[in-house]
Amino acid sequence: MSKLAAEIGQSKPFDLLEEEALLNLIRTHEFVQQRQAEFFKQFGLTATQYNILRILRGAGESGVTCSQAAERMVTADPDITRLLDRLEARGLTRRERSREDRRVVLSYITQEGLDLLKSVDKPLAGFIGNLAGHIERKKLKQFIETLEAIRGA
Repeated sequence: MSKLAAEIGQSKPFDLLEEEALLNLIRTHEFVQQRQAEFFKQFGLTATQYNILRILRGAGESGVTCSQAAERMVTADPDITRLLDRLEARGLTRRERSREDRRVVLSYITQEGLDLLKSVDKPLAGFIGNLAGHIERKKLKQFIETLEAIRGA
């Protein structure tokens, strides 16, 4: 019996190896997501808020529109506007209308947002190292290729 079958109390083997693989992926996603939530909580952030702050940091002086931010998100968020509202209320982001097209609103990270990200960077690297640092690089690269192949199907 596989480790996953034991974890979920399944007494018979999986019918399909593909099913076991995808259920393992889902179970691992939940595992990582819970630990990620615990990690970001100490900084007063959610993983989604951290993601949008990183996007804004990467955009630099150009800023991003809501639709551009949504396209770049690792996990989809149906209400980017509300997410940006909360971050702006905390002073971590700011928004401005584009000078070229007044219909377009651009979001930028503030210095306070940059400072918060800087305080997260090193502990996050340690957190990631604790989760996956024990896996050899060759296996990690193969894992990445496998995940990309699933998304490419």
